[in-house]
Amino acid sequence: MLQQPELLAPAGSLETLKYAILYGADAVYCALPEFGMRAAPVNLTVGELHEGCIFAHARGKKVYLTLNTLPTNEELKKLPQYIQDAAEAGVDAFIIADLGVLALAKKYAPYVERHVSTQAGITNYEAANVCYELGAKRVVLARELPLTEIAQIRDNCPQDLELEAFVHGAMCMSVSGRCLLSSYMTGRSGNRGECAQPCRWKYALVEEHRPGQYMEIGESENGSYILNANDLCTAPFLDLICKAGVDSLKIEGRAKTFYYVASVTSAYRRALDLYLKDPFNDSYELPDDVIEELNRTSHRHYSPGFYFGKEQALQTPSHSYVRAWDFIGTVDSWENGIAHCTQRGKFTVGDSLEILQPDGSVVTLAPEWIENEEGKRVDATPHPMMHYTIPCKTPLMPYSLLRMRKQEETT
Repeated sequence: MLQQPELLAPAGSLETLKYAILYGADAVYCALPEFGMRAAPVNLTVGELHEGCIFAHARGKKVYLTLNTLPTNEELKKLPQYIQDAAEAGVDAFIIADLGVLALAKKYAPYVERHVSTQAGITNYEAANVCYELGAKRVVLARELPLTEIAQIRDNCPQDLELEAFVHGAMCMSVSGRCLLSSYMTGRSGNRGECAQPCRWKYALVEEHRPGQYMEIGESENGSYILNANDLCTAPFLDLICKAGVDSLKIEGRAKTFYYVASVTSAYRRALDLYLKDPFNDSYELPDDVIEELNRTSHRHYSPGFYFGKEQALQTPSHSYVRAWDFIGTVDSWENGIAHCTQRGKFTVGDSLEILQPDGSVVTLAPEWIENEEGKRVDATPHPMMHYTIPCKTPLMPYSLLRMRKQEETT
């Protein structure tokens, strides 16, 4: 039977959750304020989680909750109620790294699926089988695995044990979830959602008897970023990941903006749908517009990660990002040739804009006029979250996204 891989997108907020679903995700993963590997204030409240589950389920989509930190003894006391609250909100699965949390989830929400997190470092089929025996429905594979290893795991595990793999986003320089660099250098543990990302910092050499004298290591003219991994991008070979037996294709980025999540999800939706149209075709060719879409978000330089071996898991020789486009607004509604929008960035009359719609289509236009909320013609949209209208002959879908190429590209 033809495998229908799931496209799984990140949701750091309720707004992002909705955009991910509307732009093609089959499921989203998110967190409540604790136990979710993202200590920054980008998580959902219980009420938002409930609303998000209703929104997703009404559209036939799923919501997974991350519980993948390593809790202390004191924190364990909070987990039973935490798990029950999430289950009552309607989550479809918990993503778990700790064996104790796995047992608690089974006890307090036995009807909710349990997925073993990439933080557990599943790198072989014996580990995957043990997770299955402990009640896991799915294992999220370590990001360091090549395609050949993934295929071996698939061949040596029960068919009803699902495999999930990362297909896009930031990469860790260490084995998934095992890095102690941040904890050692800053006191912020990556295993508790507080990683300071010291692998992204610029490093120099200091000699013991020459304090204060910083010597460039000389990786490039921009300095040395010896631990800084490129971003993962698998869209050009997504068919190979599917054929290796992966059931869920995971996009990284719970700390990313809703624009980033919508854009990347839209691109991978198109890539996956192309594969599913002819899954037995060995000549999978990615359309140019998919890569073009992936280049319209802020990202580090792309690489194929470890899928073809560690030799191709490249490092970025600087801290810079590729930022060629600006996100400038959302479309709230369209009627009779007029688009009603909300500002997320400034543009001026006559600028060339692109509008990405939830169905993946792109509309281009250069608005001849802008009217503010009072109906007055203005030259630009300088005020954050201002409401305005622009002319557009093409009908536009709500939740469409406006963007424009940077006038001067910066990093």
